[in-house]
Amino acid sequence: MQLNGNNITLRAFKQEDAETLATLLNNSRVVANLRDYIPFPYTPKDAMDFIHLCQEENPRQNFAIEHNKLFVGSIGLVKQVDVYRKSAEIGYWIGEPYWGKGIATEAAKLITAYGFEQLELLKIFSAVFDFNKASQRVLEKAGYKLEAIIEKAIYKNHKLCDEYRYGCINPYWDKLIME
Repeated sequence: MQLNGNNITLRAFKQEDAETLATLLNNSRVVANLRDYIPFPYTPKDAMDFIHLCQEENPRQNFAIEHNKLFVGSIGLVKQVDVYRKSAEIGYWIGEPYWGKGIATEAAKLITAYGFEQLELLKIFSAVFDFNKASQRVLEKAGYKLEAIIEKAIYKNHKLCDEYRYGCINPYWDKLIME
């Protein structure tokens, strides 16, 4: 399965992506904006393990981002559980050479539509570090709204920072809860 936009494609990960995945994630400027569970340095084995996990997903929730036929980043949805089972958290990163080209915004729009239409999610949200202004702009351009600022909620890079919580509600939510 793949999702096609004007300038990008969201597609399944391939084993051939491993080397580029490891190279792009071995950049401290990229990793500074990601959760700590992503290892740094990021090895080819880490890349292969991640790709294998993605290939097992059904339905697909993590996608490789392709721009001009090149693998440039990743985007995914983490479905929640229990009373939050109709929600998911969106997460993404773009390799530094591809920053500032609108790739993340287009990818966020594509995966949000996929989450609402194919996964029947009611809400998609993101928790963004206060210093990651670029990601905040991506979400705003993709139709997400700032819902809350949670003070001193995140400990990243030996500093406390605020969490900016963005959300997007499925415009057809009322039809979904009737089913």
